[in-house]
Amino acid sequence: MSLPRAFRILWTANASSNLADGLAFVSMPLLAASLTEDPRLVAGLATVYGLVRLLVTAPVGVWVDRTDRRTLLALANILRGTGVLALALCIHLGVGGLLLLYAVFALVGTLESVADNAGVSLVPDFVRASELDRANGRISATQLVADEFLGPPLGGLLFAFAASAPIFAMGGLWAAAGAIALALPVRRRRADLASGPRQASVWHEVVTGSRWLLQNRTVRGLALIGGLASVGYMLPFSILVLFVQRQLNLGDVGYGAILAVSALGGLVGSGLTARIRGHIGYRWTIVASLATGAASLLALALTTNPILAAVLLAVYICHAVVWGICATSLRQRLVPDELRGRVNASSRIIGLIGLTLSSAIGGGLALIHIALPVAAGGVVFALCSVIAMRLIRADSAA
Repeated sequence: MSLPRAFRILWTANASSNLADGLAFVSMPLLAASLTEDPRLVAGLATVYGLVRLLVTAPVGVWVDRTDRRTLLALANILRGTGVLALALCIHLGVGGLLLLYAVFALVGTLESVADNAGVSLVPDFVRASELDRANGRISATQLVADEFLGPPLGGLLFAFAASAPIFAMGGLWAAAGAIALALPVRRRRADLASGPRQASVWHEVVTGSRWLLQNRTVRGLALIGGLASVGYMLPFSILVLFVQRQLNLGDVGYGAILAVSALGGLVGSGLTARIRGHIGYRWTIVASLATGAASLLALALTTNPILAAVLLAVYICHAVVWGICATSLRQRLVPDELRGRVNASSRIIGLIGLTLSSAIGGGLALIHIALPVAAGGVVFALCSVIAMRLIRADSAA
């Protein structure tokens, strides 16, 4: 049975936005490198982006719960598109510079936080609970194709043609995503918008969402596992290029090939999640996927064979997608509509903190041995599997 028309509209808007994200992944650093030779300033783009997202995530969650999510999703994408199109025009005319690029990147980071939270919070409005795994799997598969297979090579090709070309394309795709989102059906105002205490401060509402998360055993467990999984992910991936060079003895082409193969594992995971969960439930699907992630990283730390390493990374990405879909769907089932934005934000903040801390730790461990961050990531995922077994009940989504 096909998914509802409203979801297909949301999925199409997400697909357009995902392709723009894939273009940005390559073209923004290339643009920064064309404006300065200082590696600190080029790397600073990612720092600004991460810092902005960390700072705005909590208030964005409140905004998503206070405001019509359809309108938020549309406006966030249209404003992203408008800002990036203005940047592209400045580049084409030869005006502006690195400071303008930083400002636009900060704007994009802020609006991406809005669009991501609103989009995830909208899915349960259009899809029955029994179909959430399939819907989230389709979104995940599309994101992988756009971010990993289409966006980066297209961004590089367009940049080779003209520095402003991928920026114009990004702006157009984000603006299109916003326009498509306007076709979503308008829902009746939620009860909290109509009768809730609108005078409450933003931080009071942030605390309300965080308190609900802490009081719900399963959602609290998902947030804790998500934070630890972010650590487990970033430990090996912060130094993966060095691991590939030193332990697998591959160059840039080999590194790209391994990443491409690993992304295929994600496509497999996005297609299998709903079936696996239907047979063994959320609890054991999550436990098994996290244990698989642990085993794949521990084995990767020991191998020097590039082909085996590519297969193990594909297994790892498959686990990451299965875990991500299950966590998202389970949270969508359990969190009340009026709290969805704030609980999503609280969970996201925990994950962002994990990503930030573990990248530095991964670099330090690599000084001891290049495979140590990979093995440490495996240990973290093994711990996540144990936590999932204890905190996620078999009847969590009943």
